[in-house]
Amino acid sequence: MTLKLALIASTLIVAGSAASAKTRLLVNCFWPSSHFVCSEVLPGWIAEVERVTEGRVTGNIPPKSVAPPPEQLAAVEKGIVDVSISFNGFLSEAIGPEVAMLPFVGNYDPETMSRALWATNRKFFADEIENVHLLSQFVINPGELYSQTDTPINSIDDLANRKMWVLPGPLAAITKSLGTGVVSTPAVKSNEIISRGVVDGHLGLDPQGVQAFQLFPYTKSNTKFEKPLYTTSFSVFANKDKWAEISAEDQAAIMSVSGDVLGAIAGARWKSATDAAVEDYAEAGIEVVAADPAFEQALIEAAAPVTEDWLKRAGDAGIDAQAALDFYRSQVEGAMN
Repeated sequence: MTLKLALIASTLIVAGSAASAKTRLLVNCFWPSSHFVCSEVLPGWIAEVERVTEGRVTGNIPPKSVAPPPEQLAAVEKGIVDVSISFNGFLSEAIGPEVAMLPFVGNYDPETMSRALWATNRKFFADEIENVHLLSQFVINPGELYSQTDTPINSIDDLANRKMWVLPGPLAAITKSLGTGVVSTPAVKSNEIISRGVVDGHLGLDPQGVQAFQLFPYTKSNTKFEKPLYTTSFSVFANKDKWAEISAEDQAAIMSVSGDVLGAIAGARWKSATDAAVEDYAEAGIEVVAADPAFEQALIEAAAPVTEDWLKRAGDAGIDAQAALDFYRSQVEGAMN
């Protein structure tokens, strides 16, 4: 073979290898493997990524999480995994998405809230998380208020006189400010406290969480507010170096099935799990009680410092905080009208 032919052959081989090269994403999921995020939502997203990139980008999920929930961002930054999800409360630099976790700003439709959060992100804090590539954000069903005694919790006095398990963060701060005795642990440890009778009520878990953590036997009633007291938001992100390996065309294709598309799917699936849990309330003996409007108003007033604190922190971070909050609210309310 002449030198010229050898060079041509070599070029064709390299070109063919490049054309057939694939990027495989290691996609972590910190929930148990049986959880619908790990078994349905993320596999569905991976399938869509493979479809829109015509197989050039594929992915798989490890059988167990490679890191505990608070360390998902670090695992992606270090390249231990390529994609993961984190509760936004664990992301110190992600002040923006806390807008969806402020008291009484959401509703009971996580699909709507997820779309509203992504729209707010794109408009007000799209570049906030700098060390990874943000793929999506979503909101799950609101955390709710439950009594473990035969008496529902339906006034400030009722709540103040209880000893409560409360999700850490804003909810714990609000209830402590009312004089409530608070035991606060991560949600995964809630059963250890609630099942032992250490408390006589709990606040912060959504209905599917109450069911998943096997708390139905210890729960007597659920106080339902017109607007939810608290919601939780999450971010989905990719390692920047791994993302840079993907062509601009395929990056655009992946984002077309991420963003509010993935967020809405996650939110809708969370709602279906919550609806199924609520359907089991009657058999479990859990009564649903409408919150007294005076109780709800008193909690709105008690929660005001949480919103004021976020407005200040977000403003200090360079976010047009009041405009972002107003926009998020308008997106949530507009979608429901």
